[in-house]
Amino acid sequence: MLDVSLSKVTRPLLRDEAYDRIRQAIVDGTLPPGTPLRDGDLAEQLGLSKAPVREALRRLADDGLAESKPQSYTRVSDVMSRDVIDARQIVRVLHEFAVREAAPRCRPADVADMRAANDRFAKAIEAGDVKAAVDADDELHAIPVRLAGNAAVAATLDRYTPLLRRLEHARFSSASAWNSVLRHTKLIDALEAHDTATAVSVIATIWTDLLEDR
Repeated sequence: MLDVSLSKVTRPLLRDEAYDRIRQAIVDGTLPPGTPLRDGDLAEQLGLSKAPVREALRRLADDGLAESKPQSYTRVSDVMSRDVIDARQIVRVLHEFAVREAAPRCRPADVADMRAANDRFAKAIEAGDVKAAVDADDELHAIPVRLAGNAAVAATLDRYTPLLRRLEHARFSSASAWNSVLRHTKLIDALEAHDTATAVSVIATIWTDLLEDR
């Protein structure tokens, strides 16, 4: 029996809710790497039948957040799996593309929104609120992605960024989180100046160091 407490599902889209709940527990460390993911135990915790939980586990395995061996086990994957390393590379390249496209299009209102998001990020780090820090970080980086205007880039980032959440949680709960505040500021300054080369260099460092800063 799991010794964690997951609130019961009340929304009608049960398999989606089960997926969201279990994924969040993996990302925030409630379910650490190596934890067995037994459909019966999880179904009882969530107040569901096994069917939506099994579907959620299949999706989590497709995402790289869970790993399974038929007739043997399903468990939370390692933080530094091959899938995570591959996802980091893809996410970095796509953010570089987005920043390159966004730099000449960035308006004062966009800069102001990014600075506000970075202020919220810094306050969340100071308060030790990792979830709020992740949310603010998402808001900041979403602005260049929106300005790039490439739906395929946005969709691919939505697909692969969740694999990196556990690295972000580790970074944003450590002293290295303040490096992110400073890098955000450099990125915003470069975008404000329409300095494409510097903006791309900074965003590359942000995502490359997601591994090194852990």
